Amino acid sequence: MVNRIVTGANYGLRDWLIQRITAAVMIVYTVVLAGYLLMQPVLDYNSWTLFFSSNVVRTFSLLFLLSVFYHAWIGVRDVVMDYVNPVLIRLFIHVLVILTMLLYLIWSVQILWGI
Repeated sequence: MVNRIVTGANYGLRDWLIQRITAAVMIVYTVVLAGYLLMQPVLDYNSWTLFFSSNVVRTFSLLFLLSVFYHAWIGVRDVVMDYVNPVLIRLFIHVLVILTMLLYLIWSVQILWGI
């Protein structure tokens, strides 16, 4: 059994709810994308370019990616908090994961919006 000492880090219902909301966003995006793929007779570069040229699709894609990153952060944070006991190693892993997620976010914006 894991003996977790809660130090006011806002665990519990809020994180559970955020993970459920982000999962719902990811499911809706996946269903919409699957629907688009099934409705297209030909999938080529032009159809993908046309699909992702819409600001609605770009925004929804960015929302999906933000949901993935935040969902992953909560999961990784909880696993690290449960199984990594040395505080300095735990802090290093947290900082590494946060920086990686920020890098992925910047890269995603560059890809989606062509900045």
